[in-house]
Amino acid sequence: MQNIPSDIKHRDWLRHDANQQLDFFYQSLTKDGCFASLNWDGSQKTNMSQELHTTTRMVHSYALGKAFGYTAADNIIDAGMAALWNWHRDQDNGGYAWSVDKASIRDGQKLAYGHVFVLLAAASAKNAGHPDADRLISDISCILEKYFWDDACGRFREEYDADWTPFSTYHGMNANMHGAEALLTAYEATGHEKYLDHSGRILDYFTGTIAPQFDWRIPEHYTEDWQIDTEYSGDLMFRPAGTTPGHSFEFGRLVIQHWDLTGRPNTGALHLARHLIYKALSDAWLDEGGFCYTLNLNGEISIKDRYWWPVTEAIGALSVCLQVDPTETDEIWYTKLWNFAQFNFVDAERGGWYPEINSFGDPVGRQFFGKPDIYHALQAEFIALTGAPSNLFSAISDS
Repeated sequence: MQNIPSDIKHRDWLRHDANQQLDFFYQSLTKDGCFASLNWDGSQKTNMSQELHTTTRMVHSYALGKAFGYTAADNIIDAGMAALWNWHRDQDNGGYAWSVDKASIRDGQKLAYGHVFVLLAAASAKNAGHPDADRLISDISCILEKYFWDDACGRFREEYDADWTPFSTYHGMNANMHGAEALLTAYEATGHEKYLDHSGRILDYFTGTIAPQFDWRIPEHYTEDWQIDTEYSGDLMFRPAGTTPGHSFEFGRLVIQHWDLTGRPNTGALHLARHLIYKALSDAWLDEGGFCYTLNLNGEISIKDRYWWPVTEAIGALSVCLQVDPTETDEIWYTKLWNFAQFNFVDAERGGWYPEINSFGDPVGRQFFGKPDIYHALQAEFIALTGAPSNLFSAISDS
């Protein structure tokens, strides 16, 4: 079987587009050390607060870029680490504010989703050799353990006001899934078994206990006692109703990452991961190409909108499958997804990926405005280049 990810022209293109993305999003850095959101042409949006997931993902992405050899990466990492410690960090109450305007907190809520990304940024900064990484890892690890981690069930609690008063009984899959991602990266950076154990407990629950009950789909929302909340519908970007196929791709890859880091035990992890990945592929791929955004728990399409990030996450999952357990079907899907992405999402002229397309395949700004994110697409390209099931930073450096 020909291995498409090893094709020389394809690998050259991956490197080229990764560099274009790093160049494009470098324009986010303002003169005073903030990160601005970008329009399609790379110009900076004004009068927008800086959100925690943006700051942290920029640190993570440019730490990957540094491993790749991107020479200006340290400027972004330095700015992001300073913003996390000096602006997002609540120096009175502890924890990290959701959005800031430089030193002024705009939204002081303490969300698990944002805090796990702080751990991801800190671990990635350590992989990049940043001098402030250890203090950030120490601080965020203490905060996660004290306020968010529920050791009785092995999952993260969700949300608090600025003073750590809980303001809801909601539990979510999304924060826990990204929590598993951050914990695995923290384990890779530090070798501390606690991170590996916590990530395994999260993965076991959502992929080993919940997913088989719902034909390998994973519900997004849960009640106070962790019952499935079929009626919940929140912010469409972070908390859409039902189930999100893109998250199944991410979970599938994380299951393989955890399996690899634990010595590839004979636990059926690859079989489980393929169930998740291929159920999402079959459920969500549309006749016109691309993935629908959400499904109900019976697998019927709820939101048909086509975004870039599920495509990137499917590419990452299939890249890992092709590395550790390749099949011809993996290769067919991998090729199909890259062809679709290059034709519909990649801005080959200016760099960066359009986040959303309409029914004709044209870029639109309905849910996402401008080009809001480097994290998903850049990570997909680095995983495709390396095929690394774990330790992506060292794999990039060696590739």
